[in-house]
Amino acid sequence: MAAEAQAKIVPEIVPEIVLENAAASYGGHPVLSGIDLTVRAGERVALMGRSGAGKSTLIGLIQAQAPERVALVPQAAALVRTLSVFHNVYMGRLDRRSTVHNLRTLVSPAKADIAAVERILDRVGLAEKLWAKAGALSGGQQQRVSVARALYNGRPILVGDEPVSALDRQQGARILTEMAQSHETLILALHDVTLALAHTDRIVVLEAGRIALDAPAQSLDPARLSPYYEAA
Repeated sequence: MAAEAQAKIVPEIVPEIVLENAAASYGGHPVLSGIDLTVRAGERVALMGRSGAGKSTLIGLIQAQAPERVALVPQAAALVRTLSVFHNVYMGRLDRRSTVHNLRTLVSPAKADIAAVERILDRVGLAEKLWAKAGALSGGQQQRVSVARALYNGRPILVGDEPVSALDRQQGARILTEMAQSHETLILALHDVTLALAHTDRIVVLEAGRIALDAPAQSLDPARLSPYYEAA
């Protein structure tokens, strides 16, 4: 008797982010409209397009979809300049520690917290800046501290608004690699086409507040993306 064929059960990949016909406006001026975007667990998505196309606004909508699962790298580093690098990175987990612990850490951090933050800073090449004031750092260093804070946060979806824009391509590639090693899902607004194609598996291009292209990175090249960056 022939063995009965057994159907393979393929587990469904649950979407992390789902936007359907999403829109956003500021002061009555439309910024995004008709946005349909689904991001599944494990995807690495680059959001691209000209300045003003709506990438930062879309980042905001994405974060609002699952704030409890998102670690954010904002476009501006958003550091407390008068505090140390340690304290700025530690802020990534403020909401998961008690008020007493957080207040104690402001004055006398525990050895375990110091070691954990130092390990994260080592990954972005800033371990030696642990106790430096954030405001004394260069723009690129501040951006890496902001990335370190998101890595320390540890939530599974990392959303970044131009997280490597202040870094050279070699440094940017290193930081994107660290992000991918720590977070299951990446959604990153990027301006560097070469980095986007090398470090993400899906490219979503915005133009005039709408999605103009959504394709696998391996199917694209710089020439295919260049029309979206030419002067309008």
